[in-house]
Amino acid sequence: PQNDVTSVTVLDVSMEKNLPALQSLLADEINVFYCDHHRTGDIPQSDYLETLINTAPECCTSLLINQKLKGEYVAWAIAAAFGDNLKAVAARLALTNGFDQPQTEFLEELGTLINYNGYGASLSDLHFSPTELYQALYQYSNPFDLLDDKESVFYQLRAAYKTDNQQLSDLTPIYESEVARVFELPAETWARRISGVFSNEIVNQDPARAQAVLTRNADGQSYTVSLRSPLSNRVGADEICSSFDTGGGRKAAAGINSLKEVDKLSLIERIESYYSGYSK
Repeated sequence: PQNDVTSVTVLDVSMEKNLPALQSLLADEINVFYCDHHRTGDIPQSDYLETLINTAPECCTSLLINQKLKGEYVAWAIAAAFGDNLKAVAARLALTNGFDQPQTEFLEELGTLINYNGYGASLSDLHFSPTELYQALYQYSNPFDLLDDKESVFYQLRAAYKTDNQQLSDLTPIYESEVARVFELPAETWARRISGVFSNEIVNQDPARAQAVLTRNADGQSYTVSLRSPLSNRVGADEICSSFDTGGGRKAAAGINSLKEVDKLSLIERIESYYSGYSK
């Protein structure tokens, strides 16, 4: 811990999962601004805590920050909302702000690629560390400048994503029903990177069913899970995942860091049971 910290800004990190660290900061009388859209648990009452939190399924941290900044960097907010798979919300915001279709499609691809770079078991799985990517993007006040710069990280991530995505061409579900599909990916670097965006992709293609992607961990005995609620009923992913150790997230999208092999069937049964209740 540093002794010279006077304030802390927390963005897009579950309060419920980080409550002890937050309480420690508040106990040390450090001002904290906390902006997020994940499950919160009980929010501490403190004069040192300022919160901007909305757990609604159609909200994300970038939209909350856009609200706080009064739209000053709205193009970046649109890209980030697309990256969080809030396609309808992002498209409406783009239309409201006068972006044409090619501009909107670019912001969608940029957001998807930034999101893609955020998945991995360790920093070594990523093409860019979060710090490196932030510093690279920070050079561009306008995201459209990335498109003009052929050496930008946008083009590097586009090429990397294309390579990883080709690995999915023959993938079929390990489980399929009227309300859900479940896919399994191997313990490979490309699979860990692609898992989150792939989860979004399959729920967009099949919006009436829940979609789960289980990526085998290196230990060979557990999985990292990405779960997406049906787009037609964006609830429940957080409840299902939080019922397992190391699970959490939000209503529309959630995950489990380490699902034991013996719990795989239990997860599928909970997904099936939860969404079957809505389909009747």
